[in-house]
Amino acid sequence: MQRVYDFLKNAGTYYLATTEGDQPRVRPFGTVDLFEGKIYIQTGKVKPVSKQMQANPKIEISAMNGADWIRIEAEVVRDERIEAKQHMLDNYPNLQAMYSASDDNTEVLYLKNATASICSFTAEPVIIHF
Repeated sequence: MQRVYDFLKNAGTYYLATTEGDQPRVRPFGTVDLFEGKIYIQTGKVKPVSKQMQANPKIEISAMNGADWIRIEAEVVRDERIEAKQHMLDNYPNLQAMYSASDDNTEVLYLKNATASICSFTAEPVIIHF
């Protein structure tokens, strides 16, 4: 799991795919946190992406880092604990102008039942389950 976290952190931007009804939705994300042995992402509850993940928690993430890319299939689970939200915000201080661990909008979600594939054109894929 550390390798997956490091890949996403080093990539800087990753793309999160959800569904809305029968329509796929993809958007860039930049927050990733490792907290209590789980990989977390962050958004706002008022955003469509939050509503999409609550309706269908199955997501996919994709990112590139140099000549390598990662694809992650996972389910997201909302964590309402202040500690989880604060840990994310401590690691992304620029978000503190928009979010607070105690507001009703900040949402952190961890990945579960996840499979990550790290690929390149020059090596066999590395498959990581977490």
